[in-house]
Amino acid sequence: MAAYPQLESGALSQFPVQKTRRARTVVNQAADGSTIKLADPAALVTEWVLAYTDLSDAEAAALRAFFLAVEGTLNSFTFLDPAGNLLAWSDQLTEAAWQKDPLLTLTGSVADPRGGTSAWRLSNGGGAAQSAGQTLAAPGGYQYCLSAYVRAATATSVQLTVGSQSAARAVTSDWTRIAWTSTGDAQATSVRFGMEIGAGDAVEVYGLQVEAQTAASGYKATTLGGVYEDAHLGDDVLAITSTDVNRNSCTVKITHANHL
Repeated sequence: MAAYPQLESGALSQFPVQKTRRARTVVNQAADGSTIKLADPAALVTEWVLAYTDLSDAEAAALRAFFLAVEGTLNSFTFLDPAGNLLAWSDQLTEAAWQKDPLLTLTGSVADPRGGTSAWRLSNGGGAAQSAGQTLAAPGGYQYCLSAYVRAATATSVQLTVGSQSAARAVTSDWTRIAWTSTGDAQATSVRFGMEIGAGDAVEVYGLQVEAQTAASGYKATTLGGVYEDAHLGDDVLAITSTDVNRNSCTVKITHANHL
C-alpha cells in the first residue's frame, strides 16, 4: 500500500497540525423511558489538516507525485499520525499488540516518573537476551524515533531495536529518557520496534513511544496507536503555491474512517 511521504527533515508535517476526531454514540430509548447508550467504534472518523510552508521544490514534487499516485480521494494509503504515538496500548504491555520473548517476565503497576503507577518491570530470567516489542504496518524506509523512560536497581544497558537495526543505551538508577532514531529495512512493509533486556537483568520501563520523525516529543499514552491504514486524501485538488525560489506552500487534508 502507498504511504504518505516524509519531508526531507524526516517529519511528516509542520506546526500547527490540526487533528479532529469524531465519534458516535448509539442511543436506544426503551418503552419505559429509560435509555441505553453504546459507543459505535465503526463510526469513528479522524481528520488531519496539514499546512506546509517553505517546502523545497523536491518536497513539493514528492507531494504532487503522491497525490497523482493515489488519484486524489480515490485510493487509500497508510498514514502515520504526526501528532501521536504509533504504538498501541503503550501503557499496557500485556495487551495482544505486544510480543515478548518467553523468558521475559512483565510486572505492572510500578511507580512511574510522573508520579503514577503505569511503569513496568521487565525481568529476564534466561541465559540470553529477551525482548518485548510491536510490529507495525509502517513503511520500512521512513525515519523513526523510538524512546522510553528507563531505570534499574543496578546500572546496565538495553538494546533499542528498529527492524534489523539496534543500538545500546545506558540505564541508571534514576529515571532517564532514552531515544534512538533509525530507519527500518527499506523495502519492508512493516517494522518491529522493541527493547531487548540482557540475561539476568531487570529494567523498569515507562512511556514507550514511536514517532515518524527524527527526535522524540512529549510522551503520549495510547490505546489505538497511530498507524492508520486505509486513509484517504480529503480533496481532489492539490494546490501548491510557489512563494519564492525553492519555496512552496500548500495544505493537505487527510481522513480516516473506521467504516470505510
